Amino acid sequence: MPLTRQRMTCCRALNGPIRPPTAVCCDYYYQYTECDSTGSRWRVAIPLSSGSCSDLPSPTKGTDCSFSCPAGMFLEMSSQLCTPCAAGSYSLGSGLRFDQWDAIPAGFTSLASFLDPGPNVEDIQACNSSSWTPQGVYLESNRDECTVSLVYAVHLEKQGSVSFTYQYPDNNIFFEFYVSNANGTQKVTCSDSEYSLAVENGAHIHLKSGTNILYWRTTGIIVGGKMVKPVLLKNIQIEGVAYTSQCFPCRPGWFSPTPGSSSCQACPSNTYSRKGASSCLPCPEHYYSHEGWAECKVRPPCSEKDYFQIHTACDSEGKTQVLYRWVEPKICVENITGAVKLPATGQREPCPPCNPGYYNSNDSTCLPCPPGTHSDGTYVCVECPAGTEPVLGYEYKWWNVLPPNMKTSCFNVGNSKCDDMNGWEVAGDHVRSGAGSSDNDYLILSLHVPGFKVPASLSGMTGGEFGRITFVFETICSADCELYFMMDVNSKSTTVVESWEGSKGKQAFSHSMTRNASVTYTWAFQRTSHALDVRRYVSDTVKIYSISVTNVLEGVASACRACALVPQNSQRAGSSCVPCPAGFFIDRDTNRCQECPSNTYLSGRHTYGQDACIACGPGSISNKEHSRCFSDCSFTHTENNRTLTFDLSPMSDVASLILGPSFTSKGTKYLHLFNISLCGHQGKRAAICTDNVTDVSSKDDQGDLSQFVNTVDSFLCQSTIIPGDGRGFRMAISSQSISLADTFMGATVDTVLYGVNAKPDLFPENPNDVPDINFFYRSTQATASCDQGRSSVITVRCDPENSDRGQISVPSSCPAGTCDGCTFHFLWESASACPRCTEADYHLIEGACKGGVQETLYVWNEPKLCTKGVALPPRSSAPCEVIALWLKVGLGVGAFVTVLLVSLTFYFWKKNKRLEYKYSRLVMSANKEGELPAADSCALAEGEEAEDDVVYTQKPSLLGKLRAIANKHEKGESSESVQLNSSQADRWVFG
Repeated sequence: MPLTRQRMTCCRALNGPIRPPTAVCCDYYYQYTECDSTGSRWRVAIPLSSGSCSDLPSPTKGTDCSFSCPAGMFLEMSSQLCTPCAAGSYSLGSGLRFDQWDAIPAGFTSLASFLDPGPNVEDIQACNSSSWTPQGVYLESNRDECTVSLVYAVHLEKQGSVSFTYQYPDNNIFFEFYVSNANGTQKVTCSDSEYSLAVENGAHIHLKSGTNILYWRTTGIIVGGKMVKPVLLKNIQIEGVAYTSQCFPCRPGWFSPTPGSSSCQACPSNTYSRKGASSCLPCPEHYYSHEGWAECKVRPPCSEKDYFQIHTACDSEGKTQVLYRWVEPKICVENITGAVKLPATGQREPCPPCNPGYYNSNDSTCLPCPPGTHSDGTYVCVECPAGTEPVLGYEYKWWNVLPPNMKTSCFNVGNSKCDDMNGWEVAGDHVRSGAGSSDNDYLILSLHVPGFKVPASLSGMTGGEFGRITFVFETICSADCELYFMMDVNSKSTTVVESWEGSKGKQAFSHSMTRNASVTYTWAFQRTSHALDVRRYVSDTVKIYSISVTNVLEGVASACRACALVPQNSQRAGSSCVPCPAGFFIDRDTNRCQECPSNTYLSGRHTYGQDACIACGPGSISNKEHSRCFSDCSFTHTENNRTLTFDLSPMSDVASLILGPSFTSKGTKYLHLFNISLCGHQGKRAAICTDNVTDVSSKDDQGDLSQFVNTVDSFLCQSTIIPGDGRGFRMAISSQSISLADTFMGATVDTVLYGVNAKPDLFPENPNDVPDINFFYRSTQATASCDQGRSSVITVRCDPENSDRGQISVPSSCPAGTCDGCTFHFLWESASACPRCTEADYHLIEGACKGGVQETLYVWNEPKLCTKGVALPPRSSAPCEVIALWLKVGLGVGAFVTVLLVSLTFYFWKKNKRLEYKYSRLVMSANKEGELPAADSCALAEGEEAEDDVVYTQKPSLLGKLRAIANKHEKGESSESVQLNSSQADRWVFG
């Protein structure tokens, strides 16, 4: 408790006569001593200034340490009795209250630091300007990524509590409160509780006796440059202070009319008050003030910004007209120069027709059609024909009055007058934002849907969509206006589905409901997030032209849809509608249920006709319910007369990829987490991302994830992770979880599929002959920046040097995985992405013949670009000869060639000798007759045999002589041998 003093003077006794002048007088105050072990204490007088005081009151036994006064009273120290507070002040008795935030009250400290402090001193100093900022009736947190703590220390003599109210408008800011005392630290993470733009939350925490240090700490999560909306803190109240020795005066603009008050009241509009007032004073003429103001301001002249138009409800004649009203509270003046007048009431016009599913009653009011009937709003309700059923839902496109299941309100944490105003006004063909009470009001429009019921005609669809809301809107703004679209499921948690800043042209937005639960859809519009005393942007507005919700439980029908009938062989055959099993469509000819063909899925918004069954993309199959297509981890590709078969099952488990760290402009570190379910799981979207989790990598203990609205299940999802700072109070923060892949489009080696481009140039070129496989995904949920939804491409590449699980990477030019925010690209390199091995992937090697045995070995082709599949044939051996067959053949051919050459040589040699003999005879005949005869021919005629033996010019051999004699006697002719060589001494003559 802060030290409080009641100043006394010793020159005058309390309620007694004046002291004698001889007494040494001094000013003093009373204070209690510390409590002893028995719970007792003493009241002592302490001089205000140093020096000697000879006549101070003697110490007196004080009240019990646990004593406290009731609310509206304080402990008067001189009498030690509880005394009522005077008018214009208040007391909580044993408590403290802080509800005036014109400045940060004494005792509070605002400390700024980085969530993840780094070595850069300049970055740390960038947070010195971040703090909690007083805004009159509330305290506003920082809007950046700095960590700012509001600290207050209080000493409690007994167990007590602290309570406070706050507005937590943005889930991109982390808000926590914790208490530190002798017993440790007690933490309340407000970010884990419900956050809402239009709800003022409250917290109540018990405190131990002794010194308690209270911390309110916020950290903005700024990723993408968008500023966060601050936490607004107000009305801090602490109980457990042993006593209050003084009352607190009412702040300016507030008053307490009677003594003994425990709180003060705000002055009404057009009044004001000073500090400690017991009543409020009226503003002078031509001056005004808002509730709780401490001063009045001059009324400005009225302008077009000071009024707005509304449409009256239909009267009994079916007419409506435009009315103009001043913005309340009216602060402008009409009867001065430059002021505008309120426009006249418009002409009475026919009312717009009823909305589809409603009919016009006799008193010009629109009533819902009875069950089983339908109407487009212009005619009476009629029953659906046999074999059809009503299409139930809500379709609002005419705005004469708000439908009964829609409500409008106004909310401002700093202005309670907004609570009684309409946030939105109907305007015939649209509903528009109202004026509100200030420019930073939240103008609220809500639509409650009790639940969803899939009709019998759509029962064959099990894709997870129970209903869908679609609305057409437009924003016209001159400042930093923002429109939020939110949903609250089962009244447990509110989630911002999408938001739009600034002016936006007329457009449609659609959102799918994947849970069969009660839901409240909310639109909140804020003209500016800054509190202003003067209305500047009252003309900034948002218009919603139409809202439609499908498959609404107990909804109304604008049309009928064909449904499946009971089979003719059934005992219940007739014209009644029956639901089709999952994956069945309604045959157009028979109106009977038939199962979709294999590898097709039911899509669109109908099941009528076989065309409702859409073929799965390449490389994909459908699950048994025909609700979606998926990859079963097998892929086949034929190229150059060769078929490659891939088995990607080792890559089927959910893989995680963490990118970063990245840093914001002030240096806060954050990471991008991607969870990827490539194939398998029977088509289940096994990748899960959850906001506000402590262990971002744990997949084991997910529990019942359906209870978390901020849980995303997909083929590929992304979360933004801010690591813990290691100081004991911070956990890792996971936020902004989004789905990047709701639908599997197909897998192919082509680079483009259904308009989505894999952009292979983003990654290094594939060095292998095995083609890359591109897995294409799409998320059809539109966003403010991606009107066609997001898409993702996972390129699977064969890398035999990698592991079976492989490694995932993103393009170096797009470190966040995306270059435009709408298409994401990943490269998954793995040995499992190589094709299955076949006989074409290895070759045979024969060993040498050793010892009559020859071995045969099979080896893989290098580089090996396959996995699993066929195995290498085992090593084999076979008998063999030492001389190889080829060597034998070679030797044989060599021997044959040698014999042939010898034979030819002998033949030509013999031929030459015969020619020599003929010539010799010719010469001899010439010498005998004295002249040479005419030579007919030197050669033997064909077939002619030599009749004479050769006569050698050299010494004849014995065999030659005998053959010559024999030839002579046989033929009876004489012959002689002529020695051709004249130099020869000897000559043989045969006669």
